Amino acid sequence: MAWRLFEEKDHAAMYQKYRLPSANEVHKVIFNYLEKKKGKPFTLAVDIGCGSGQSTRGLASYFDKVVGIDVSEAQIEEAKKVDGPDNVSYRLGLAENLEFEDGSVDLVTSGTAVHWFKMEKFMKEAERVLKPKGCVALYGYNIPTLLGYDNCPEDPDQIVEEMSAQLEPYETKGYKTVWTDYQEQLDAITFPDKERAEDIFIKFKKPVSWIKGYLKSFGVYQIYLKKDPENADASMDQIEQRLINALGGSSETIVEFSIKYFCLLASKHE
Repeated sequence: MAWRLFEEKDHAAMYQKYRLPSANEVHKVIFNYLEKKKGKPFTLAVDIGCGSGQSTRGLASYFDKVVGIDVSEAQIEEAKKVDGPDNVSYRLGLAENLEFEDGSVDLVTSGTAVHWFKMEKFMKEAERVLKPKGCVALYGYNIPTLLGYDNCPEDPDQIVEEMSAQLEPYETKGYKTVWTDYQEQLDAITFPDKERAEDIFIKFKKPVSWIKGYLKSFGVYQIYLKKDPENADASMDQIEQRLINALGGSSETIVEFSIKYFCLLASKHE
């Protein structure tokens, strides 16, 4: 992985608190594809850039063994704090150097992390470790929108977009590919058998304060915080207050969000 922005323990704890668990709707897309291309049994899944383990734990019911890998020791420590299924484990590691035997893995997956990978090296490793017809699934999601707030004095979604826009000057080249639904990464997948699943919408409820915490868990926010610590928190707090005023509640008012996922899917040759 090319960047190390998730090393601080406080950031890893925030990641655990505010990042979303992996969505069943995304799992359905992935496992329908895996079953169609490879078929059972599903023995081993490797979740790269696992962070604090939300995506890794979501794979447990489908596989005999799931291994979450991350470059950040702080993230791995957070993942291990959560009681989870016995068939899930975590270890330090790199997307570009997977410590698994040749042809031993059924699924290599990554949730909102592939924009940090060196794709050419990652794909060589994925091809090496995957079983014949084994699959790669790389997914991400866009900024959430709020549902059911059409008559507010100020558009809540516009306010959320402004909060997100505070991070744009600090986005890396790789991070910007999230906003193209990973088109660059799709082009870089070397397996000819590949496709994109789009417009997977998930609804969920969270307090208003969640959206600020969620955005502050981004790696690019950590760049912002390091480069401009005085303004980073203050600007996010000010915009959050505008959102609270527009909704007419408090920071703990429960609201409904919608978020759009997308997923790159590819299958190794026989």
